[in-house]
Amino acid sequence: MDLGIAGKWALVCGASKGLGLGCAQALVREGAHVLIVARGAEALQAAAAQLTADKGKPAGASVQYVAADITTVEGRAAVFAVRKDFDIVVTNAGGPPPGDFRDWDRDAWIKAVDANMLTPIELIKATVDGMAARGFGRIVNITSSAVKAPIDILGLSNGARSGLTGFVAGVARSKLAAQGVTLNNLLPGSFDTDRLRGNFNNMAQKSGQPLDAVMDARRKAIPAQRFGTPEEFGSICAFLCSVQAGYMTGQNVLADGGAYQGTY
Repeated sequence: MDLGIAGKWALVCGASKGLGLGCAQALVREGAHVLIVARGAEALQAAAAQLTADKGKPAGASVQYVAADITTVEGRAAVFAVRKDFDIVVTNAGGPPPGDFRDWDRDAWIKAVDANMLTPIELIKATVDGMAARGFGRIVNITSSAVKAPIDILGLSNGARSGLTGFVAGVARSKLAAQGVTLNNLLPGSFDTDRLRGNFNNMAQKSGQPLDAVMDARRKAIPAQRFGTPEEFGSICAFLCSVQAGYMTGQNVLADGGAYQGTY
């Protein structure tokens, strides 16, 4: 299926590895130009080289990168100094650390909200009007399955990402919907990423169990009996960015191998 986004410009955040890189790869294979952003310059440069050399990338698609912390004013300014207008924006920032809510002070909460709620809002604010003027725009926020099924040790993420979800629900149904701009959230469950392994390490240390045992128990609790891959996550993201998905907006798309037990 031709997703109709060849030649479009995409900004993909947190794209040096994991889910962000999976999204960038899927978009560039569809012929989109991508500007990838992450804090680690070395890993980001390696990701850009990987995308550029990807055999599935059409010859006309280009890859640029900016090493910056997108959660800061300075980082966003660095990105928009390279390019101001984007047709596609994939927001993504590393989740806050797990722990006991009793141990989190105000600074911990502000940092979580700043990275996982306010930063996506700033990126949306900076790009949607240009999208609307051109008659096409796609915002995809990578949030978490914890928005639908909260995880107690991820309270900082539960709270901040739920705030973003509420904000997007309103904006997606504004006049932007009639101007060709969609805003959706993509909710990953357990995907094979460094973030997932970090959470499992934390759980293993607290429980005293071997890491492999913790991971195996989680894997067996997923109906699909496996963890997701960044590549298949990226394919879902690319579809949400497609012309075919133009009638989908304000949605929370859950990708978790069937782990969520609810009907709705």
